[in-house]
Amino acid sequence: MALLWPGRGGPSVDFISGPPSADWCDERPRTLVILGSTGSIGRSTLAVVDACPGFFRVIGLSCARNATRLAEQAAKYRPPYLAVLDEASAAKVTALLPANYRPRILIGPEGYAELAELTEASTVVSAQTGAAGLAGTLAAAEAGKVICLANKESLVLAGSLVRDICARTGAAILPVDSEHNAVFQCLAGHGQDVADLVLTASGGPFRGKSAEELASVTPEQALRHPNWSMGQKITIDSASMMNKGLEVIEAFHLYGVPLERIRVLVHPQSIVHSMVTMNDGSLLAQFATADMRLPIANCLCWPKSLDVGVPPLDLAKSADLSFADPDMEAYPCLALALRALRQRGGMCVVLNAANEVAVDIFLHRGCSFMDIPRFISAALDAHAANAPGHKPFCPPLDSVAPAGDAVRLREAVAGLFRRVEALDRKTRAFVRDLAKKGVSSC
Repeated sequence: MALLWPGRGGPSVDFISGPPSADWCDERPRTLVILGSTGSIGRSTLAVVDACPGFFRVIGLSCARNATRLAEQAAKYRPPYLAVLDEASAAKVTALLPANYRPRILIGPEGYAELAELTEASTVVSAQTGAAGLAGTLAAAEAGKVICLANKESLVLAGSLVRDICARTGAAILPVDSEHNAVFQCLAGHGQDVADLVLTASGGPFRGKSAEELASVTPEQALRHPNWSMGQKITIDSASMMNKGLEVIEAFHLYGVPLERIRVLVHPQSIVHSMVTMNDGSLLAQFATADMRLPIANCLCWPKSLDVGVPPLDLAKSADLSFADPDMEAYPCLALALRALRQRGGMCVVLNAANEVAVDIFLHRGCSFMDIPRFISAALDAHAANAPGHKPFCPPLDSVAPAGDAVRLREAVAGLFRRVEALDRKTRAFVRDLAKKGVSSC
């Protein structure tokens, strides 16, 4: 198994965690909690479960307020635990469940964290959308789970903290994002012979358009992704290339490589999902059909490779492959993400919060598409003007919690999480106020 892992301790790669235990690899059925089961990744995860009968047992499912879909999933898989955002959603779910099935329903962020920590489950799929997914990821890491990580914001907001927790508890991270999973596969057996990581980007629906042309695009146009079927927020992020910026930050924390060794190439066909340049100049690439069931199954079934019903890629019938450097003028969100990572000091928290609010405002027609990077830039500038230098926003756990002290660890993680939450709230309020005043205030 060690050779299948991407590499630990440098000099080329220092992956965020060690591999899962031999007991986990042998576990049948593999016990599973899905945070965000009603979203795109959650539904694809359950499709993988269906394709591998007997391989998994679903212990817990969660959503925010999609009570109807959660009740349908729960009735099918009969997990003993569910989690929803509020009491009203819990009441709706309860009313929709079969009379002979009464799971325990957990409520709110504390409920998601409790679901992630369940002793009955060995594996947690972290697939909640946005910053809301951080609490579940931290709870699963504290509990030493194997985490199939689809919530990139967990690493954008607190990547160094997640790394520290994994080192303390033995939690293992498997990357679900198609690009990071592709890098993960390319690094198997080659972890310390790597020169660069190359993340590919489709370019979204506006590839080739100028900044002037992008100023007038509508939410409907931005939601028409040419290759992938995803949720609204991530689809807008793909259109602005913020998604790729967040993925660069995620790769930085996942693989422990410096920013200058992470590249982005626009690849509109979405056939090559990422590449790794080796020290000798050779290039390893992962090719696959654009279907999220593949990276999800690679994580859920690791170290096995199981057929989950995705047709294999037929290169003879595929389009010609093309690659290009991204247009940073037309897609300033990518440059803003690189700036936030370089400057640290909470800038990535600000970046993510400002983007989430700006995307929501755009979807509700409260600003233009190119106002999204303007709002984000203004938020970063405001934070930089008040931030004390470039100190780490989340200091190393060793400085706040002695090794081996589980109580102090929990207290320290909770304190750092509250710090992230406070900056997140402050930034969201700043951007909403800016939008009310008008973008000219930027």
